[in-house]
Amino acid sequence: MKEIGYVGVAHIHTPGFVDRLNKRSDFHVKAVWDKKPERAQITAEKLSTQTVADLSDILGDDEIEAVVICSETDDHEELVEKATAAGKHLFVEKPLGISGPAAYRMANAIDKAGVIFQTGHFMRGQAPHLFIKQQIEAGTLGKITRVRHSNVHNGSIGHWFESGWFEDGWMWMTDTKQAGVGGFGDLGAHSIDILMWLFGDIARVTAQIDRAFDHYDCDEYGESLIRFENGIIGTMAAGWVDVLRPMPVMVAGTEGTIYLDQNNVYFKSDHVEGADGTTPWTDLPEALPHAFELFLDALQGEDVPLITAQEMAARAAVVDAFYEADKTSSWVQPKTNTES
Repeated sequence: MKEIGYVGVAHIHTPGFVDRLNKRSDFHVKAVWDKKPERAQITAEKLSTQTVADLSDILGDDEIEAVVICSETDDHEELVEKATAAGKHLFVEKPLGISGPAAYRMANAIDKAGVIFQTGHFMRGQAPHLFIKQQIEAGTLGKITRVRHSNVHNGSIGHWFESGWFEDGWMWMTDTKQAGVGGFGDLGAHSIDILMWLFGDIARVTAQIDRAFDHYDCDEYGESLIRFENGIIGTMAAGWVDVLRPMPVMVAGTEGTIYLDQNNVYFKSDHVEGADGTTPWTDLPEALPHAFELFLDALQGEDVPLITAQEMAARAAVVDAFYEADKTSSWVQPKTNTES
């Protein structure tokens, strides 16, 4: 059984990760640390483990091979710096950094340390996205011209962030000083990861970002226009103020189209028998385990697909560009590692 540490528990996904850890017989969380001891205590009780008052008790423990970092985003850089210096493998909840430059600094430190890294972008493992990637690589869509991805929910409408495991719920996620972004960046991070994973680097972006209500002091939704390095034109929507998520994915090419609607995949291509675009396409690849499970599997020595720290930093730079584009009403080129 491998020992891991939980470093920062503030993120709204902590309950899900705790549940996954409790279901794994090959891992034991030896200790939990958080800058707010009461949060650490609540989480430790759910993991049937202990808390530590000093982070060094986890990072200096040779039995602990890896740490899960689910702190406020503005604490990531300090925690990642200390964890990589201690040689710990890392799961860091998205986004990697409070900004693109911070994310690139962390990515460079992670690469230099040579540790296993993973983050919470789970959408890559979903069957429709795996299918789209397969068909792009097979060339059944011809030249890709336009793409769209939407990732929305009703979190702001439903006041999701006021309640949770802790006294202040998950409210820090609505404070851009701690989270770096609001609803658009929070959910858009997943969409931009999928878009860049499928279609490559981004040349420039523009965006309009806004809020619908006054109960959270941050943006709640937005829409962006994207030009990829390869010429593809993309659009992306994200936010916390939607009651439905119609057609979350669409890929249009000169010889085919794929889109997702009401959890059904529709596929049109003359290169594939039966792909007439009128009935749901059910011949999909098997979905991968959740990104967190893949991290645990990697710690056990399994050869599984992971997301690199440099990929995460590049996505953070694009999110920065979205917000700068909204602020300046212009097109913005995302910064690269060398520019940061």
